[in-house]
Amino acid sequence: MDLSYTAEQDEYRARLREWLAKVLPTLPPKPSPDDWPGRRVYDLGWQRMLYDAGYGDVHWDASPTTRLIFLEETEEAGAPYVGANFVGLLHAGPTIAAEGSAEQRERWLPPVLRGDEVWCQGFSEPEAGSDLASLRTRAWRDGDDYVVTGSKIWTSHAEVADWCELLVRTDADAPKHRGISWLAMPMDAPGITVRPLRTLAGTAEFAEVFLDEVRVPVGNRVGDENDGWRVTMVTLSFERGTAFVGEVVACRRVLGELAREARRNGRWDDPVLRRQLGRLNAEFRALWRLTQWNVSEAEASGGVPGVGGSVFKLRYSHARQELYDVAADVLGPDSLDLERPWVLDRLSSLSYTIAAGTSQIQQNIVAERILGLPKGR
Repeated sequence: MDLSYTAEQDEYRARLREWLAKVLPTLPPKPSPDDWPGRRVYDLGWQRMLYDAGYGDVHWDASPTTRLIFLEETEEAGAPYVGANFVGLLHAGPTIAAEGSAEQRERWLPPVLRGDEVWCQGFSEPEAGSDLASLRTRAWRDGDDYVVTGSKIWTSHAEVADWCELLVRTDADAPKHRGISWLAMPMDAPGITVRPLRTLAGTAEFAEVFLDEVRVPVGNRVGDENDGWRVTMVTLSFERGTAFVGEVVACRRVLGELAREARRNGRWDDPVLRRQLGRLNAEFRALWRLTQWNVSEAEASGGVPGVGGSVFKLRYSHARQELYDVAADVLGPDSLDLERPWVLDRLSSLSYTIAAGTSQIQQNIVAERILGLPKGR
């Protein structure tokens, strides 16, 4: 493991930092959090700026270490988050780059990099719960198409997406992990109904998606038929291994802001609060080192994160919840005011032990794939 940076990487960091300082003051105001059409325009515009400056492909065509530097610098500079581009840049894009054919990479990757198209994720289902392999959405071959019927839930950014990374069951008789295929579904295909879901924070970045005999070309399948579970593990390795890197930097910044706010409003005099802030500081420093370890491992294995991402995801999810619980202690009665800093973040943190694989799923992965423990009966 090598956590140091080369001279070339230090030069990249300095160049990126200089560019961010120049362009960030020129950005228009951010749209309202519940205006997803507006946020789509804003987020795609930011991606286009990155593309024009030569930073558009950093999420899958750069080394893991370069990606780490990019995420660290953009977060510390307060640059826009990927937003509506989340699935395309951090999930579907890296998966297609790793598993897609040359024609598929040429068709789908450039529009994501240029900020032309948005992707959503159609994995979870109402009755599958945490057991993703129990999905029931069916797809059967009809000539050059799959005909897809079923439903998905918690589909990120479905209401503004052009494409969906979709998991379907293509062999109902095979063991549940072996009868799944990974499809790229155009969201304007006939038979798709999108019903937005409103979160605790009042936003609607998730949706239910209903599929009624939707036709998806066979050429839109990434990987072999019935090999979708393996392809999905590639997707999830990116989601758990590197997709949260910028958020660790953000959490470390929030810790500093909480300490300053506590000094301002008198809460700093509470020794229990100071101990909590100190412990969380150590926690996020350790998570940052774990991130660097995971990136070094990915560097050595061709760019795909390993199972260490599950260790990171497991601990980060809980640490983030603890951070924003402490934020509520610092704010006191103001923690009920949705207009105050950190309040909406506290609400969203509740989902982190569920999203991208529940903590229970991560514990199973750590036990079986890292510690070598037998599977439970």
